[in-house]
Amino acid sequence: MKDVIKLASCSFSILAICAGCQSVGTTSQEISLSPTSKLEPVAKKAKKDCFGENKDSSIKFFKTNNSGELYERGINHVIIFNPKSDKLDFKVNVGLAHKLYEKDNQGKIKREYVPKTFREIISDDNAKLKGQLPIAAINADYIDTQNKPQGLNISRGVAYSGDFQSKRSSFGISSGAATLRRRATIATGRRKDDILNYNLVGGNGRFYRDGNFKDICQDLGEFACKQATNRSMVAVTNSGYVILLVNDAKANSDISISENNQELLPDGFNNVLKGIAKNNCLGSIQEAMLFDGGMSPGLYYDNKIYVENPGPIGSAFLIYSKSVRPNT
Repeated sequence: MKDVIKLASCSFSILAICAGCQSVGTTSQEISLSPTSKLEPVAKKAKKDCFGENKDSSIKFFKTNNSGELYERGINHVIIFNPKSDKLDFKVNVGLAHKLYEKDNQGKIKREYVPKTFREIISDDNAKLKGQLPIAAINADYIDTQNKPQGLNISRGVAYSGDFQSKRSSFGISSGAATLRRRATIATGRRKDDILNYNLVGGNGRFYRDGNFKDICQDLGEFACKQATNRSMVAVTNSGYVILLVNDAKANSDISISENNQELLPDGFNNVLKGIAKNNCLGSIQEAMLFDGGMSPGLYYDNKIYVENPGPIGSAFLIYSKSVRPNT
């Protein structure tokens, strides 16, 4: 690849975390904010530090235990962001043998799919937006036997979707022409308002609908709920904030396994997400879905892959910084 994200020098394997990777130095990392010109009372400052109550909040990474509490050795690797932030932009990438959005001689969008891993999809030429690679990313859709994404995947208005595009739920961010009007949605099939069909990634297993939690293990089957327990997911709150979460004991970070800090079945994520939303002033969980049924989570933030699995994936959801980089 011409462009490779500068990661700590190591190699990942299927069964073990690589040694020698640079570890996270702090509990959380957040986009830099403009300093205030004068001191504020302690109570006011504490309130402003809560992500959802600071209008300048953009994106933040941290780790939690299974109660959604901040924990530097937590198993839950979390990215929260405000889709309306004018500091952020978004894109979807899929595994292609050619440039994203490229057309053939008849003027039709080319869709020649090839197998690509999470690492490749977030770092190839197609991962760039306005010449820049993403500051954050999470794995998304499944891949079929022809290397094609299975669900509804749309990258900046161009569809790269599969056979289940109208049957499985998808997550997306609307067109960002006016950032304050951006919306994050989770729904099945294309949205009625076309502006919402701008960046979408497919997944499977919607376990929050209209603010109500559902145990979806019966829908997912035995493998996804008894054998594979590592997970990637997304949630949207009633205040419009987004939570991306990967729960994987093989993550490339320091984790202390305990009763309240371990891989979970889907029925265990209610408490995690509710805790994250409450502790970060994000409102209440409105919609949530799994990106995978286990075994394929991937999470990247600020030049580091925290979770990576070796198999090819259908798509990845990418986040870009328009102005500043996350704190390192």
